[in-house]
Amino acid sequence: MATHPRSLHALLGGGAVADVLLWRRRNASAAAVVGATAVWFVFERAGYSLPSVLANALLLLVAILFFWAKSASLLNRPLPPLPNLEVSDVVVEKAADRALVWINRVLSVGQDIAIKRDRKIFIRVILILWVVSYVGMLFNFLTLIYIGVMLSLLVPPLYEKHQDHVDEKLGVAQSVLSRHIDTIISRAGQAKQKKTE
Repeated sequence: MATHPRSLHALLGGGAVADVLLWRRRNASAAAVVGATAVWFVFERAGYSLPSVLANALLLLVAILFFWAKSASLLNRPLPPLPNLEVSDVVVEKAADRALVWINRVLSVGQDIAIKRDRKIFIRVILILWVVSYVGMLFNFLTLIYIGVMLSLLVPPLYEKHQDHVDEKLGVAQSVLSRHIDTIISRAGQAKQKKTE
């Protein structure tokens, strides 16, 4: 296997999440698959909705904490151990910085399409949005999330195992797709030129 400038483990963050996604922590990866399947089953097949499950879980938690605190004061026991429940400024700033990067990327693509009139980006965006729309018609939102979780747990280890072959095939597919997009753009340009004549 050829060496790559950056390993897939490093691209996935290099920490515990990357270990789980690449099945280097088999028990945690298997637990993630079982957990995601159980959540999907509860919401999709058993007929529960997310708001009702969240409301019932919070109701149970609040009732337990209330009765624990009341009984603790009556029995001279310690209060329930609760962490400091506030979001730090650092977490908010990191989230805002990441959101800013994504928002600027989307605005840049919009500017390339609207102002620069980049046909290649326009056609790629149209194709991506059409695929998302088509897939969205086939599955409901919860099933799409479940499929995404399963793919994120199953595709990275397969990719890591067969990275050279996959990169080669993706390169060929990208060049073929680029040629087709160039053909569409050139035909659109010819049609526009004929109209002006």
